[in-house]
Amino acid sequence: MTLEEIRRKKKQYGYTNRYMAEKSGLPLATVQKVLGGTTTAPRYQTIQALAAVFQEDAPYSAESAASQAMVREPGASYAVQSHPQPRYPRQGTYTIDDYLALPDDQRVELIDGVIYDMSAPTTPHQLIGGEIYALLREFLMRKKASCIPFIAPVDVQLDKDNKTMVQPDVCVVCDRSKINRARIYGAPDFVVEVLSPSTKMKDILIKMKKYQGAGVREYWMVDPDAETVTRILYMPPTEDYPDGDMKMEIYPFSTPVPVGIFNDECVIDFGEIRERYSFMFGE
Repeated sequence: MTLEEIRRKKKQYGYTNRYMAEKSGLPLATVQKVLGGTTTAPRYQTIQALAAVFQEDAPYSAESAASQAMVREPGASYAVQSHPQPRYPRQGTYTIDDYLALPDDQRVELIDGVIYDMSAPTTPHQLIGGEIYALLREFLMRKKASCIPFIAPVDVQLDKDNKTMVQPDVCVVCDRSKINRARIYGAPDFVVEVLSPSTKMKDILIKMKKYQGAGVREYWMVDPDAETVTRILYMPPTEDYPDGDMKMEIYPFSTPVPVGIFNDECVIDFGEIRERYSFMFGE
């Protein structure tokens, strides 16, 4: 759940900052600063604690939803191994060999042995991804950088094992030794996922942690419906955070978003993209 979604739910439920603090276990001052916008880059743990308030109060929890559907998306079979679906009866045990054996016209991702169906992207999804790719390519060519941008579909063997193969909407690889004719072998440096109703929960709940664990340095989640970009910079492990930490920032489309791994020199202006394709946004 993003910070903007937390704010909307807080307003929808009529919760006070004090209630949010009591339920999340966070100091009231922290809740006031984060939800009031004073803190522009709250810690990932803070976002998770605030999101948990609604999971606890909701008629079902994120965990129960995941156990039923493994982040179910329309037309897909995402059941965990204990609740197999006929379409993919061996969920949790599939390998890259199984992935490669599927028909070419069947778009799926493989994550930790689980196959996820992927519906065809919408036109806004494609256009936004294409604009991001074009701007990244232009910047990298101008800088004569060694990094190479990619746009979906391209296979990424994220963990260098036989259990995971993903297809980010856009990614950048700076270590060219990871690129071969078949796929990208290892973690890209930068990944962008354009959220849609059929992939949103997977991108937020599953891929965000997978990308961190694999060594991705920066991850963007672009939400065309909310008109926001969530920028996540993955921080290296420390004594306090042995698994690493995240710096999460949420930008409205009206604010240009800098690419952190390029020292904020490359900036994507989603306001311009929105204006160019305003007909897709109901205008």
